[in-house]
Amino acid sequence: MYFSSNIKLLRKRRKRTQEDVSSTLNLKRSTLSGYENNIAQPNIQILMAFSDYFDMSIDTLVKVNLSNIPEFELRQLERGYDTFLEGSKMRVLATTIDQDNEENIELVSEKAKAGYKSGFADPEYIRVLPTFRMPFLSKQKKYRTFQISGDSMLPIPDSAFVTGEFLQNWKEMKSHDAYIILTREDGVVFKVVENKIELENKLTLHSLNKNYEPFDLPAADIREVWKFINYISPEVPQPHTTESELIDTVRSLEKQVREIQMKLKL
Repeated sequence: MYFSSNIKLLRKRRKRTQEDVSSTLNLKRSTLSGYENNIAQPNIQILMAFSDYFDMSIDTLVKVNLSNIPEFELRQLERGYDTFLEGSKMRVLATTIDQDNEENIELVSEKAKAGYKSGFADPEYIRVLPTFRMPFLSKQKKYRTFQISGDSMLPIPDSAFVTGEFLQNWKEMKSHDAYIILTREDGVVFKVVENKIELENKLTLHSLNKNYEPFDLPAADIREVWKFINYISPEVPQPHTTESELIDTVRSLEKQVREIQMKLKL
């Protein structure tokens, strides 16, 4: 475990004192000193805090000896080009199993999403989520269901439950496919992805509802990725409006406007 030496190295490369870092992370300076000297061991919340501070995955901070990698690669890491974007054995998913030792599908409701943002890696938090099974899904893969909100992904309606398959290698995300993504700032988002990780170290996220503009998500802000599999909703999707129907609607509105204008002239 290289956490202690790595955070000390990264701090010094940023020309930050222990006081600077401990103040930003709401730690005592003595606590930070304990981490850097390998006297104290961090919990998952502390690891996440350092990961956010240095824009580097927990996997890298813990497993990679940063002092042994070439300067160019280290600068790339510091810019957010994390070598663990492809996934590794150290990216451990907190999960639950049933009495038959098979993976559950945990349900993250709308109310639970705020807690999931910080508790996604905490086994104790995941353990209290409701679980269920979908017998038609593969037993060899890991799934989780999230309740979405808003109309940005219409015709998938507000409050629908979308199920995703856990994706270990983020570079395998296919452009134009839909994914449930846990982000550092915005929590759970459900979008159609344009994968630009290889060239630009980011994703561009699109809504199905064209009233919403696409936006970029830096790879450093990704926490989890789930490939969209299906959704459940009691609502029947609204029918797609054809071009001819839109033209008729516009003509009707134009007629109403002319009628109002005529009345105003009287």
